[in-house]
Amino acid sequence: MPSSSPTVAGWELVLRLRERREQLGVEVRKITDALGFSRNYWSAVENERKTLSEESLVRLLELLEFDEDDTRELLALRDASRQRGWWTRYSSLFDTDLQRLFGLEHGAESIRGYESLLIPGLLQTADYARAIMTPSVTVRRVEVDQRVEVRLRRQERLTGENPLRLTAIISEAALRQQIGGPVVLRAQLDHLARTIEERADNIEVLVIPFTAVSCGLFGAATIHLLDFANVNLPTVVWQETVSSWGIIDSVTQVRDIAISFDEARRHTLNREDSLSLIHRSTKELA
Repeated sequence: MPSSSPTVAGWELVLRLRERREQLGVEVRKITDALGFSRNYWSAVENERKTLSEESLVRLLELLEFDEDDTRELLALRDASRQRGWWTRYSSLFDTDLQRLFGLEHGAESIRGYESLLIPGLLQTADYARAIMTPSVTVRRVEVDQRVEVRLRRQERLTGENPLRLTAIISEAALRQQIGGPVVLRAQLDHLARTIEERADNIEVLVIPFTAVSCGLFGAATIHLLDFANVNLPTVVWQETVSSWGIIDSVTQVRDIAISFDEARRHTLNREDSLSLIHRSTKELA
């Protein structure tokens, strides 16, 4: 099983409550009247900005006619959601969307990602990550080390007893763009190749070569499809550009992005040829 995550626990709790409410056709007004809530408060609960007290949750579960087994599970999810993930220590650095990404990532079973010009964050060296962040006009220099620390901490999900499965599609441009200069890039490519070889069971990096004539994801920046082992949890997408980022959970949008990802995969080199290209690119920097 993937690592436990308070973010994922709270998300599952809300999804199951909403699904049950809609299944039974229970109006929000009936819930707010029964629990003594305002409509705004209930909206905050369903949007994961508020956590119900145990007493209120028990009353709600009775109203929604959950059986004893489901009640125990949902109460356990509430308890788990109230724990503090390691990322909450950095709340002053990251907005709620990014903290949510860290929490979902921590509890995901697998991630399918695309990067157009960069090595994916989960596979970056500290020097490469620092080189990306240092010129930013939005990041103060004193924060850079902390942000690099967070990026490396996120990478711990790729190792351990139940590691995250990562499939990363990158453009050949990511192997050529000299982020931080040739020395930093060469060390990054060495690290990337070594990680692929050592973690072959759960990490796959596929390169779209310059010879590819088309790809639906060309023009995209950063896209992650996060998949979960729990059947109650749907796939969601993290999308990031220069000026905007956030979680996409629209079923239609997620489906379209997943289709584009699969289409992009058909334009990649295979696993072995991608690794060979990474090695060649490294040698060219010597």
